[in-house]
Amino acid sequence: MTTFETGNRDEAIKVRFTLRECLFGDRVFYRRVAMVVVPMIIQNTLSNVVGLLDNVMVGQVGTLQMSSVAIVNQLLFIFYLCIWGSLAGAGIFSTQFFGKGDMEGVRYSIRFKLLTAITICTVALAILYFNAANLVGLYISADTLPADRASTLFYGVSYLNIMLVGLIPFSLTQVYASAMRESGRTTLPMAASMVAMLINFIFNALLIFGLLGLPKMGVLGAATATVISRFTELVIVVVGAHKKGSRYSFFEGLYRDFRVPVRLIWPILSKTLPLLGNEFLWSLAQASLLQAYSVRGIAVIAAMNISGTISQIFNEVFLSIGNSAGIIIGQELGADRLVSARRTAWRMASLSVMSCFVMGSLLAFAAPFIPQIYNTEPEIRMLATRCIWVVAVCMPINSYANVSYFTMRSGGKTAVTFLFDSCFAWVISVPAAYILSRFTLLPALNVFMIVSGLEMLKCIVGFWLVRSGVWVRNIVKTA
Repeated sequence: MTTFETGNRDEAIKVRFTLRECLFGDRVFYRRVAMVVVPMIIQNTLSNVVGLLDNVMVGQVGTLQMSSVAIVNQLLFIFYLCIWGSLAGAGIFSTQFFGKGDMEGVRYSIRFKLLTAITICTVALAILYFNAANLVGLYISADTLPADRASTLFYGVSYLNIMLVGLIPFSLTQVYASAMRESGRTTLPMAASMVAMLINFIFNALLIFGLLGLPKMGVLGAATATVISRFTELVIVVVGAHKKGSRYSFFEGLYRDFRVPVRLIWPILSKTLPLLGNEFLWSLAQASLLQAYSVRGIAVIAAMNISGTISQIFNEVFLSIGNSAGIIIGQELGADRLVSARRTAWRMASLSVMSCFVMGSLLAFAAPFIPQIYNTEPEIRMLATRCIWVVAVCMPINSYANVSYFTMRSGGKTAVTFLFDSCFAWVISVPAAYILSRFTLLPALNVFMIVSGLEMLKCIVGFWLVRSGVWVRNIVKTA
């Protein structure tokens, strides 16, 4: 038997779980998890497969074009995570309000999300538009040939300027889709995403290569296709949310008496700011890591782009399980089932790690084959393969860190997640990559391997925090 404190100071009771209870649930548990996580996995996996195909299409145009797209996507990744982080604070309340059965509370949370997303999108558009050349130039190493540097900069800035248009529908879609997922009803976001992916794939093929008489636009065609798909997804989600008889009753009256009660503004904001700061700093850390690797040459960016695109497909299982853990545990906390929330947290962690032994093995097996479909140099393909093997080995480590993060976030411990996630990246990962890339002669692969292995320290901290029960709180009990 294993004994844990509930983490609730007011109740201070001890809970005893057997090892089996911690690791495995019953049929009801797995059915509930499947209802939330399977649509997420399908949606995100298909999205990543289409992303891989897009990546391959751009890769057929040339290595410089592929590298420029990889640089811009790393910059946009910072924006995407800022949006997700800003919505996550209100999402904690939305999830617990839904568990409580308070639909008006859910509407308050969605309104807060809308205001936040519009603000962040406006700021991001201004920063990215007026600093495009400088930001792209940060990732082009000093020893790159002048002609290659100019071409990469041109492709990168042109691609970014078109992609900026798509940030607006992306932001609004995330507001709607996140609210749907927090209710545990993920079918409509999945369907909208699938349609958008199909649109994206079709227009990519048409516009990148100039098929059916359309102009051959190369990387600019890829950006245009993405923007078209983003608007398509937004229309589907908004229409589905507001149509009569919708399963999403909390969208009814969303824009009528549009307000957020003063009593909720600071509680939501106090959870939002650490999460926004965390996602911004964490994504900036990932951008800094890529920049550290890039000092070994433009080829490293191309290899990392191939590795990241392929690995993301296989990582999606544990990423979706972690996300669903935050939803399911949050609903348990909102319903004041604190003991069940703790048990669920351990079961979700177990499910996530075990899934990685399967997905990691499949990724390792696929590693030598998928890079071969890219139209690039053999040494880049080989480096990408070896990077993928590193990701496959580290997958169980990353999965446990991921589910620990969402578990703590579900109880509103956003300050703790800030320290756990972004502070770890800036105190451990980024300095290690910077020192190893600039003051040693280690190849980029070795640097990547060492930095990835340091995530084990994060797992140890995550285990201790989850076990402590500091996150077990119902934050909407009196809201």
